[in-house]
Amino acid sequence: MQVGDESTQVSAFVEEYRTLIAGLLDGLTEEQARRRLVPSATTLLGLVRHAAFVESVWFGMAVSGASRAELGLPDTVEESFLAADDETVDSVRRHYQQVCARSRAAVAGVGPDDTVTGRGYPITVRWVHLQVLRELAHHCGHADILREQILAVG
Repeated sequence: MQVGDESTQVSAFVEEYRTLIAGLLDGLTEEQARRRLVPSATTLLGLVRHAAFVESVWFGMAVSGASRAELGLPDTVEESFLAADDETVDSVRRHYQQVCARSRAAVAGVGPDDTVTGRGYPITVRWVHLQVLRELAHHCGHADILREQILAVG
């Protein structure tokens, strides 16, 4: 294995799941994107909003050292799933893509073994990437099921 292979592959996996998250809303109406099929507040629109929250917490706060207030983050994880009435499929997707661009910029030139302390405790950039990868993959699984149910009904 060459130096950098692991980091390159982990980054590629994160990018793959970012693309999948951004595509969750493709071809859906506003109603379909907001449709609740489970007792929780989880919707496809909410999952994309939450993915932006995850990126902001780990790359914005942990890596960049920004505060919740600076990043415009809600106080709780649960709130990160809730779309405001004026949010749309396009605005949520655009926001997610902007947050992903900010995440990429946060780790540009930073090595996987570099330590960051923006969450108040030391963690490596590798750990941040793996945490975000875990979260995005987890939520893509939820989204696959929701999207299949929504598209089956129309």
